[in-house]
Amino acid sequence: MAYIMVDIESDGPIPGDYSMICFGAVIVNKDLNQTFYGKLKPINENFIPEALSISGFTRQETLSFDDPTDVMQDFANWISANCHSKPIFISDNNGFDWMFICWYFHHFLKSNPFGYSSQNLGSFYKGLVKDTSKTFKHLRQTRHTHNPVDDAIGNAEAFLQIIADYDLKIPV
Repeated sequence: MAYIMVDIESDGPIPGDYSMICFGAVIVNKDLNQTFYGKLKPINENFIPEALSISGFTRQETLSFDDPTDVMQDFANWISANCHSKPIFISDNNGFDWMFICWYFHHFLKSNPFGYSSQNLGSFYKGLVKDTSKTFKHLRQTRHTHNPVDDAIGNAEAFLQIIADYDLKIPV
């Protein structure tokens, strides 16, 4: 298994009605140097200004981003080139991040290299510490900036720290 930490930014709450603006991914290993970054052109006219502002981009800027089919194909190729075993999707908020990545893969490429499941870093941590009010975010080293590559790296750092702290046998 190869864990891939993913983070996305969007211009609204759900895929299809709104667009994924950009996303970042990192292969979870000790180096955290295999990253992917994609910026996607909106798929329709809908957007919520407050949601878009989180990404740091203006609507005008997003209109010059790359074709979503090309970006998703590049991401699928990157996954294939960097994972020599089954890729496992993991994110901080996989209810949000997963629905966009999964929808975009199926909508634009008709398949998803991650399959049909994902993992949630926050839930993983809550289970380990046996406290549903606890968060892992204090374990990040890279500051949370809403740049999805930075955020994916910070979450991967936290995941690696959790693995080390609890002496877990997770292949990374």
